[in-house]
Amino acid sequence: MSDPRALSIGILGSAYTLSQDGFKNVTIITKDLKPGGVWSDERVYPGLLLNNVYGEFRFSPQPSLAAKSDLKRLSGFEMRNYMQTFADSYLQGTIRYGLRILAVTRPNGTSSGWNVQVEDMITKEHQSLKFDKIVLCTGGCSEPYIPEEISPESAKNASFKGQIFHSSQFRTQLDKLEAEGNHASAFGEVVIVGGGKSAQDIAAYLANKGVKVSVVFETADAFLAVSSPLPDAIRRSRFLSILSPHSSLNSHLERFLHTTFLGSKITHFIWNQIISGSFNAAGVTEDSPLRNTHDAFWGVRINDEGVPQPDRFHKLVKAKKITVIAPARVASYSSDGESVILNNGGKLKGDTVFLATGYTSSWHPIFDERTASEIGLNRHPPEHSLIKTEDEWNDYVSLANPPAAHPSGEQWASSIYRGIVPAKNLLNRDFAINGAVFTTNNGYAFEVTAHWISSYFLSDRNLKLSSSPEEALAHADRNSAWLRKRYPDMLLWANESYSSNLAFWTWPQMIDELLGDMGLNIYRSGGNWLTWPFRVIELKEIETLKQEREELRLKTNS
Repeated sequence: MSDPRALSIGILGSAYTLSQDGFKNVTIITKDLKPGGVWSDERVYPGLLLNNVYGEFRFSPQPSLAAKSDLKRLSGFEMRNYMQTFADSYLQGTIRYGLRILAVTRPNGTSSGWNVQVEDMITKEHQSLKFDKIVLCTGGCSEPYIPEEISPESAKNASFKGQIFHSSQFRTQLDKLEAEGNHASAFGEVVIVGGGKSAQDIAAYLANKGVKVSVVFETADAFLAVSSPLPDAIRRSRFLSILSPHSSLNSHLERFLHTTFLGSKITHFIWNQIISGSFNAAGVTEDSPLRNTHDAFWGVRINDEGVPQPDRFHKLVKAKKITVIAPARVASYSSDGESVILNNGGKLKGDTVFLATGYTSSWHPIFDERTASEIGLNRHPPEHSLIKTEDEWNDYVSLANPPAAHPSGEQWASSIYRGIVPAKNLLNRDFAINGAVFTTNNGYAFEVTAHWISSYFLSDRNLKLSSSPEEALAHADRNSAWLRKRYPDMLLWANESYSSNLAFWTWPQMIDELLGDMGLNIYRSGGNWLTWPFRVIELKEIETLKQEREELRLKTNS
């Protein structure tokens, strides 16, 4: 098992599940020195809050920490501590820290087993490790993406005198300032490029420290905000998931909402109310540049702000403590050495520029083209004959008026079956992925995925799989066609290691499919024909998956 960049929910949960299922010598490899991943020591900073409802980022064996914030959001520090506690309690001796993975390859002349080349982060010593099976949990937020036109190299060529950092380096730069005895004001005037959550969090932190900060973006993340906390029956149930169509509509209510004229009207009315209510709760006026957001229904770039607070991004913009320039894009650096040039021809002074420009695939640095091709890891352009597959969902009235998008042939198709196994490698049962699915409830989703992977590795007879790599690839192609229909252009935005499936609001439906594959019960929250959409989804529902799988295995083998 390997995780070269981030020791996080996916890898810890996978290691725990496999160990509980009897796999010997389970090993986690990480370049980090402690658990945490996105919330590791080198990334978290004061004021950083999780973007998820309290309780959604955890493991079923370990209760959630009590959130100290009145917002019912764990801070980055609290999440880091939770991860460390879990690793100390359940994974002692499993984790090898401080190892950077250089390459993952098959042993020469074989089609099974794996060689993993690693480098010790301190001694720089290289080692070759051998494993029978690998779970890839590198996720999509570890390899910074920096557009060439605003890269440090381009800044150097333009004689730009300021500092340039990717947003992932923000905590490191804070530590450096503190070590030098300086305050955040030492950054000078700050320009932040991007409208995502990291851009907003960094802007809020700096503004609260009195730093002059400007944020430039063409389109910001959409957001959910409320004037008072939503009841769990709305925010932690299937309510939002059934308002977002899935590739299979398995209930009468979902079919009504998405395949009838009246149902579609109701669906979009509710979504419009959610978004307009969010703007109102955050005090975003009609003429505010904060209105330049992605569409919450048609996209997956959405943040959950809860009840907006005076020290958070949207309220700070309203209070004129953060300057927002949108829609605009930083196009280059000025030859005056102290400004960035916007695509509208304007200039913006900046002593420090933070590039919150996202991340690229974490797979490419560790898999050469030969290995990636052999196992079928990389995504591919859709075949022309398969583009018509999108017509399968033409009866979805709720998807009748999509936003403008690139032609389907220019978008991508994932080669990953169920978002977990490269289709081409299906029958080898020695490679799986946990964490490449874009979802709002990682704790629940990644834990169920870990059980699916364990059943796959154990060759459980009750696990329903495609019968061949070709059938698995056709399944992946169909899902990609659905994603092009459901989320226009999102496959062009999301990097490869975080786009094997986009189960954003519809993660409960995705989990139903994985549980169904394993022959396990679905709709675990209960309820009757009227109440089931509003039953709160809890991790305790899956605490017994190991025992349930064992019972099925005994029945199947008897």
